[in-house]
Amino acid sequence: MDEESKRMEEGINSALNGGGNKDDLKRRVTIKTSNGGSVIEHDKGTMAKPYGAESESVQKIAEQEQPVVKQKTKRIATLDAFRGLTIVLMILVDDAGEAYPRIDHSPWNGCTLADFVMPFFLFIVGIAIALALKRIAKIKHAVKKIILRTLKLLFWGIILQGGYSHAPDDLEYGVNMKFIRWCGILQRIALVYCVVALIETFTTKLRPTTLASGHLSIFTAYKWQWFGGFVAFIIYMITTFTLYVPHWSFLDHFNGDEPKRYTVICGMRGHLGPACNAVGHVDRQACTFSSPASGPFRDDAPSWCRSPFEPEGLLSSISAILSGTIGIHYGHILIHFKGHSERLKQWVLMGFVLLIIAIILHFTDALPINKQLYSFSYVCFTAGAAGIVFSGLYILIDVWGLRTPFLFLEWIGMNAMLVFVMAAEGIFAAFVNGWYCENPRNSLVHWIKKHVFVNVWHSERVGTILYVIFAEITFWSVVAGVLHKLGIYWKL
Repeated sequence: MDEESKRMEEGINSALNGGGNKDDLKRRVTIKTSNGGSVIEHDKGTMAKPYGAESESVQKIAEQEQPVVKQKTKRIATLDAFRGLTIVLMILVDDAGEAYPRIDHSPWNGCTLADFVMPFFLFIVGIAIALALKRIAKIKHAVKKIILRTLKLLFWGIILQGGYSHAPDDLEYGVNMKFIRWCGILQRIALVYCVVALIETFTTKLRPTTLASGHLSIFTAYKWQWFGGFVAFIIYMITTFTLYVPHWSFLDHFNGDEPKRYTVICGMRGHLGPACNAVGHVDRQACTFSSPASGPFRDDAPSWCRSPFEPEGLLSSISAILSGTIGIHYGHILIHFKGHSERLKQWVLMGFVLLIIAIILHFTDALPINKQLYSFSYVCFTAGAAGIVFSGLYILIDVWGLRTPFLFLEWIGMNAMLVFVMAAEGIFAAFVNGWYCENPRNSLVHWIKKHVFVNVWHSERVGTILYVIFAEITFWSVVAGVLHKLGIYWKL
């Protein structure tokens, strides 16, 4: 060690022993280089010249050897928990709705627990789009990913709900292409995802990096997203209230041996009842002989044509774009507002405003809350409820840190596609039912439901709800948790 280095070490040692000025010491940092050469002394905000002949090279080496630490972004656990909650609700209402009609879909106007499932899906899809497309390097690459994911959703939707799969009870696969159902849950999610994500992508250069001052700045900053939602709203409202719905007829194949033809007398516009609404009329056009004009149903028309509407039809899916638009707004709030209080203030206020609008529209009979029509009041009511529930979970999980009680929802949310396919669509139950003894009803699934739950509690209703909670929701929570620990996820 040379003399200059010795003197520097002695000075530092004297300072540590109380012989130097502590304030000066706090401003100094020493970095020893790997070649055992000079010591560089940093003063507050400046770099002193190193001692020795290799000052410039030593300085460069010291700068290069300083480790670069990447700050890891914290994952918002509420996103996964809310997605998991939606899957759990779907399993609950699908498999226990027959035993408990109050939680099953509302026959027409009104809103039950089952009617929240689809809008909750679209709401969380909107939030996920905002976060996924927060930074876009290449628009062309982003568009390719959006189109590919849309096609994947459509593919799985047609396979699972187009008539090919008859899970879980019917051990048959295949569908007559004349009877295929092109609409469904995943198909509607695909449409909303595609429209909302493309708008977000093509307006990426118009986004501000920081919000301007003012209460409405978060709305004006993303005006094109709201414009897209407004266009969908206008198309839906104009079609619903101006499209002429003629008389239509159908064959009843279910009552009696001889099919009977019935004619529904309509000849009106703007009707919101079950038989003569424009939403159902648009959906039925694929059922008639003279499609897209009106006419009697084809004899080989799909079974859903016998009902007044297609649950996930075309016109109602256009209205559903609004649910995704509101969801992406919540995602934008999550991006731009970093404080818990600011986020919650924006979310809760928006949620209550939407609920109030929906209640006023419904109880004044201006626009009833109706899932089948996907009315504007239904959009507002379910999106407002989603916002309030999301805010509540955010307080419990991300603010208060009460994560453990909701871990099962997080696990399901991280593997939402897997649990949706295997549990909600009954593919796993169908696989187990395929191994039976003598009769298809003598399978493990039916035996567990009957002997472990229904017979023990001597009640079909109690046994059914307990079976759903423990044999389905709890079981798939454990499976999703194990897969999470193994780092296995099914993503589209």
